[in-house]
Amino acid sequence: MVTFLKTISAVLFLASPTHHFVERLVGKGVGGSGGGARAVMEESGASARAAVPRLMAAKADSGKSFSDIAAETGLTNVYVAQLLRRQAQLKPDTAPALRAAVPALTDELLELMMRPPFRSYHPDIVHEPAIYRLNEAIMHFGESIKEIINEDFGDGIMSAIDFYCSVDKVQAADGKDRVVVTFDGKYLPYTEQKSEHMSSRSTSNAS
Repeated sequence: MVTFLKTISAVLFLASPTHHFVERLVGKGVGGSGGGARAVMEESGASARAAVPRLMAAKADSGKSFSDIAAETGLTNVYVAQLLRRQAQLKPDTAPALRAAVPALTDELLELMMRPPFRSYHPDIVHEPAIYRLNEAIMHFGESIKEIINEDFGDGIMSAIDFYCSVDKVQAADGKDRVVVTFDGKYLPYTEQKSEHMSSRSTSNAS
């Protein structure tokens, strides 16, 4: 039954528009062997920064905001921004929707966006007032947030990988605009380190 379902899934994918879209990009060097394999190697921070102006120009050409693009692609607005800043990897299934929302994205740019990015930030970024204020808020409220996580979940942290983030604009009762930043991360408990649970030791003992 499992084999049958895998076969059906494969047939449906081969017949889908996503497959033909990705196949065209693969033909240009993504995936496969030789040059394709080298193309998917992690790019440097310098090449990521060089691509960002071109990606942002494509967004500007669309005349759409990050939130507009998010609504058309089903992504969060922050994730759209991360994609266009080369801080997140574009998944093949999402590429057709992003191309439809931002028509100026070329095959070359989409190919680049599907490579694992070099996630980083410049140390001076904290001096930008909006970012500084966010950092200050986390630092100021961080200890209280941690204590509430411990009370409600246990000894653990919030993941920043299995993680969703969005920025929303709402209007308060006084009619003034307010910024709502949502962090939605998976809870990760700390592990009690018992030797018997170490896969590396289990493997070596078995051999």
